[in-house]
Amino acid sequence: MANDARGRTSPGRGSADLERAVVLTAAVAVAFAVIAYPFTLCRYPPLTDLPFHAAQTSVLRHYTDPSFHFREQFSLHPLSVPYVSMFAIGAFFALFVSIQTATKLMAIVMLSLVPAGLAVMFHGMRKSPLWGLMGVALTWCTVTHWGFLNFMGAFGLFAMSIGFALLVVDDPTPARRAGLALTLVALFFTHVYRLPFAFVAVLLSGAAVHRSTGRFKPLLEPMIPALLLFAYWLVVKPRGMGVGGNLIGFDLSRVREIPRHLFGAYWPIDGAPPTPEGDLERRLSKLMLATVALTMAGAGFFFQRSGRAARRTAAEVAWDRAVTALPLLIAFGLLVAYFTLPLEAGRWFYVFPREIVGVALMLIAAAPDLPKGFRPRLAFVALTGLAALPMSRFVGDRFREFEGVTADFTRILAHIPEAPKLFYLMYWLGDSAKRATPFLHFPAWVQAEKGGALDFHFAQWGHSPIRYRPQGPHVPPRLPDRFEWTPQYFRVKEHGAWFDTFLVRHRMDPQELFAPDPTIHLVAREGTWWLYRRQPF
Repeated sequence: MANDARGRTSPGRGSADLERAVVLTAAVAVAFAVIAYPFTLCRYPPLTDLPFHAAQTSVLRHYTDPSFHFREQFSLHPLSVPYVSMFAIGAFFALFVSIQTATKLMAIVMLSLVPAGLAVMFHGMRKSPLWGLMGVALTWCTVTHWGFLNFMGAFGLFAMSIGFALLVVDDPTPARRAGLALTLVALFFTHVYRLPFAFVAVLLSGAAVHRSTGRFKPLLEPMIPALLLFAYWLVVKPRGMGVGGNLIGFDLSRVREIPRHLFGAYWPIDGAPPTPEGDLERRLSKLMLATVALTMAGAGFFFQRSGRAARRTAAEVAWDRAVTALPLLIAFGLLVAYFTLPLEAGRWFYVFPREIVGVALMLIAAAPDLPKGFRPRLAFVALTGLAALPMSRFVGDRFREFEGVTADFTRILAHIPEAPKLFYLMYWLGDSAKRATPFLHFPAWVQAEKGGALDFHFAQWGHSPIRYRPQGPHVPPRLPDRFEWTPQYFRVKEHGAWFDTFLVRHRMDPQELFAPDPTIHLVAREGTWWLYRRQPF
């Protein structure tokens, strides 16, 4: 033990280091439990777009494997369509584990960027990085349930870029400048449309604290690599990658939709009767957000009561005001985007609802510093766990239920050959309480595990670093837009001639779909899945 300047007994350095290690370990454990727990409960997580994320990850992992026939189908474009970081992470994991496990690890990494990015942001604000743990409260938001995982990762990198910008102007060490440069480059390769937001936020950060630091120019050099990449992308990006849509004007009625866009994955479709899952999700989200708000208010109360506020110098007061106003200003800008952006812009879907997640993260970033000391900070970690773990458990229960629902798919998968030319028809999208069905793209797991081709693929939109080659025996024919939503228009002679394997999800026998083609025969049925193959095999 040692005595402080007032003669009080305080922990020695070794004891303080141990206390910090205990708090950090507890924080990491809470974050990992909230984010990772549901993924341990099922083979195929019920996130709507995740099957195609798995398929694209598999394309990178097995691109040179001739048995998967990916190289004959696809070409890679990591600069003209730079949404590659998530798939690259998944492909790296797939070198050592199955594609299912690699995809789940990839998702965990993307979601973990949110609390990590907030931690860097708080550190740059000269506050405790432990506040970043509050980011786990947004883990199981509606955006995640859609499967927009790279967008969640981009939000984390966006917050991280603000944190590094503040660190650079505070003390422009080479490591901090490199951190800012690498974060912006990582954001370019994660979600390129979030990068301009980050450029603006970085410059705003420098301007906000300029009176305190007297520095701004150190921000410019670290921005150059990402600026050059972005400029190059503007020249080479595919024509179909434009956003296309227009601003709709300020639609204040969207205020009513905010709860659903934050935590509404299991709320029923408008007009449908309430469901137990939706009601429980609603209650848990209200409790969790109320706990976050009370924690922020409590931190402010203890900050004032401890006397830290009164002991601040004029320079510290100016800094604190600036770094409180900064996230509030950014939150306001993102809120304006929420009220003005369209729902669809070109090929992009669910555009404006995503911004409300960024608003919530920036409001958290406006919190005052945490009380100092081992016990208050350990209590903060415990309180965050109590707030976020019930939602994680709720999601985990839904994932466990989905494991039972998809057991028939696991069985039918054993009957599908390697590298099939697969046409899938999803007539039955039920057996899930989710608002956005997890079954729409579910057969993309076949391509992820076995290779081959699919009748519909995200690659045909031009928004993926994986693009179809112009032609070739392994390139499937192009079907009408949104055909995956309208299986009732399927005509086997017109649409199925190129394919050798057909997977149908239906509660009734779909034999009549294939009757016009006598070469196609039923080979297996498992639950709601019907597998047909063209003979001879």
